[in-house]
Amino acid sequence: MTGLRLAVAMFTALPVPRRWHDNAQLRARAAVRWLPFVGAVLGGLAGLVASGVLARSAGAGLLAAALSVIALAVLTRGLHLDGLADTADGLGSGAPAERALAIMKQSDIGPFGVVAVACVLLVDVTALATAIGSDVWRAPAALAVSAATGRIAVVIACTAGVPAARPGGFGALVAGSVRPVVAGALTAALLAGTAGVAAAADASIAGWLATQVVALLIAGGLRVVCVVRLGGVTGDVFGALIEVTTAAMLVGIALS
Repeated sequence: MTGLRLAVAMFTALPVPRRWHDNAQLRARAAVRWLPFVGAVLGGLAGLVASGVLARSAGAGLLAAALSVIALAVLTRGLHLDGLADTADGLGSGAPAERALAIMKQSDIGPFGVVAVACVLLVDVTALATAIGSDVWRAPAALAVSAATGRIAVVIACTAGVPAARPGGFGALVAGSVRPVVAGALTAALLAGTAGVAAAADASIAGWLATQVVALLIAGGLRVVCVVRLGGVTGDVFGALIEVTTAAMLVGIALS
């Protein structure tokens, strides 16, 4: 359970003390395996905000979706949005890998980062609003599945063969740490959970599962781009994978 506690402390705004003790790498690797579960819980909690709004006013779907997306950003301290912005600035710079990584480490956000964050948030809100309609319980289901899918993309990005882009940082701690069989088992569990959640939400099981596969393929494409351009993955790249995959999942749910 140490990995779960550390995952909550590192990747959420919940008041859980972070204790690295004597083996930061081992504990960071344990935390990564809990990311999909943590994402599902955070997505479900954020979706309850929309449920409350829709229970009060059935026609306030857009407002409900916006407040839920904001809630999810608050629950994660905007950590993954920051990673998306930094990754967009690095990739968009067109600079060589070393310079692109230096740009990503800077504290400011450039034009590529601003556009990327704005586009993802716009897609998240409109897709979620379309997906939930006036259904009170569709938002927690959609956000839980989407947030978990975004984080399974990080688990897959931590399998053997995906290098770290730099020797330090979170990416270096966890790169290549997840065995393919573990990533496969977690992905299978997520697919099974998605089928159950879709059924409970009276949604299209086939549509949600197909969307999940497509979203993970998109994440795989982004991961390849980052490895080719940057030489590997970083903590910022993980944030970008989470945000892009989550948005792709929400779009698919809306269309299904």
